[in-house]
Amino acid sequence: MVSGIENITKRIGKTYLPKSYAVGREKIREYAQAVGEREPLYLDLDAARAAGYADLVAPPMFAVLYAGVAVMPALDDPELEVDFAHLVHGAQKFRWDGPLVVAGDEITSTASVSDISERAGLRFYALGSHSVNQRGETVCDGTWSFIVREEV
Repeated sequence: MVSGIENITKRIGKTYLPKSYAVGREKIREYAQAVGEREPLYLDLDAARAAGYADLVAPPMFAVLYAGVAVMPALDDPELEVDFAHLVHGAQKFRWDGPLVVAGDEITSTASVSDISERAGLRFYALGSHSVNQRGETVCDGTWSFIVREEV
């Protein structure tokens, strides 16, 4: 770890510039196939339209793509002193309260630092993400946890 935790914890609450993600039909299909999704709403345009959607529906965990573009600048922020060589992805959680994301949506996500702590030689980073569609409707909120272990 480069500096004391006191200096880094001053960054709790820092918010990063919003990032936009244009949701594409083929990207939804590719993602669904890569993770083994078989739901027709994710793969078959006719099925999605028959169910009342304008286009293919994104699987819920597609959020890692559109929200992830907002989280990465936080991990790259030199003020947070994230040592990628020793970074471990701890966990991520999402809450979906709004409309489903469909191909053609423009999702804008904002990330912020929720918490930074240290214990037992490990530094813990918690980041939050908030994602809205082109109509300003919240589509997803995320919590991202990362752990950085000390050099040995």
